[in-house]
Amino acid sequence: MSTAYDVRDQLFQTFNDHNLGQLGLYYSASAVWIGPEGVAEGLEQIVTVYEQLLAAFPDARLTPWYKATFSDPAVTEWMLTGTHTGPFLLPCGRYLEGSYRQIAVRGCCVAHVEHDRVITHQVYYDQLELCSQLGLPRVAATVD
Repeated sequence: MSTAYDVRDQLFQTFNDHNLGQLGLYYSASAVWIGPEGVAEGLEQIVTVYEQLLAAFPDARLTPWYKATFSDPAVTEWMLTGTHTGPFLLPCGRYLEGSYRQIAVRGCCVAHVEHDRVITHQVYYDQLELCSQLGLPRVAATVD
C-alpha cells in the first residue's frame, strides 16, 4: 500500500510528463478537486481541469519544495512554472489568449488518499500573483 505522498508524487510526475491519460491511476472515480477555478467532481471533470491548464501553459511544470511530515493528508507546497501560450480560463468565465509571458506561481495542495487513490484534492494559490504575471490590470475594489 502506498502512502498519500507516494500517490501525490506520482501524480506530480504524471502532470509534469503531461500524461493526462494516466490520471485515472491516481484519482478515484468519484474524486473531488477543489481550487480557485471551482469544483470538479469525478475523474472526467478533474481531467478537464488539467487539460485546460495544459492548453494555456503547454510547458507547465509543478515543482514540490515542501512536504508536511504526516502521512494523510498529503500537504505539499509547490511552484508552478510555464509559458502562457494558449487560452486561459479566467474566474469571470472569459478566456485570456496567450500572452507568451512566463509564470512562476507558488501554491499548496492537500490530497486525501484512500486505497491508493486521491479522493479529495484541494489546491490553493494566489490568483493575484498569477494575474499580475499574466499582465492583467489590478482592479481597485470600491466600497459604497
